[in-house]
Amino acid sequence: MARIYDCSAQDQQDLGTRMATSALGRGELVVVPTDTVYGIAADAFSPDAVAALLAAKGRTRQSPPPVLVADESTVRALAAIVPDEVGELLSRFAPGPLTVILPAQPSLRWDLGDTAGTVALRIPDQPVALALLRQAGPLAVSSANRHGEPPAETAQDAVAALGSGVEVALDAGRIGGTPSTIIDATALARGAGGSVHIVRQGALSADELRTVLGDLLVEPVTGG
Repeated sequence: MARIYDCSAQDQQDLGTRMATSALGRGELVVVPTDTVYGIAADAFSPDAVAALLAAKGRTRQSPPPVLVADESTVRALAAIVPDEVGELLSRFAPGPLTVILPAQPSLRWDLGDTAGTVALRIPDQPVALALLRQAGPLAVSSANRHGEPPAETAQDAVAALGSGVEVALDAGRIGGTPSTIIDATALARGAGGSVHIVRQGALSADELRTVLGDLLVEPVTGG
């Protein structure tokens, strides 16, 4: 059963962050709060841990998890190319509810699933999550719920939903936020007049993105 640390107390947050970092280093899974929803996290550079994360979620390799990082410099280290427009998006909206899909550095030794050479990157605006990321490094993170079920609003709900696979949970109170907006900027990064596509509309609106991207932004097509 996962040990839950109450991060409203600084000493418990510090201890929980250390315990979570150790668990991640052993290839185990932890529950972490973000600014949008609770997430289940694994060491992004441990293929076995990422596979365990997907299994806990009930997902396959065709649904690779995004990677949370602590700062923009890490985004640039993990992405092969960061277009100027994406850099401006990050300066305006990160940390925050923006996930950007970019070409991954080809030299990275990781296996997030069937990514087609891309990586989805986000800097969360949540102090507990950022503290963990600074200690543990980049983390593969997906919402802390089984596939098809609503996201957990508490650490306790996350642990109950995910079962015995979780080793540590960091409790930052109830979180009922909207998931991040996901954009795919791989075509823009690869040049040839590429656009940026909204893959999932979330907390960041298309109008906000358009203040930077203008006509480069392509919104999802909705059926009628």
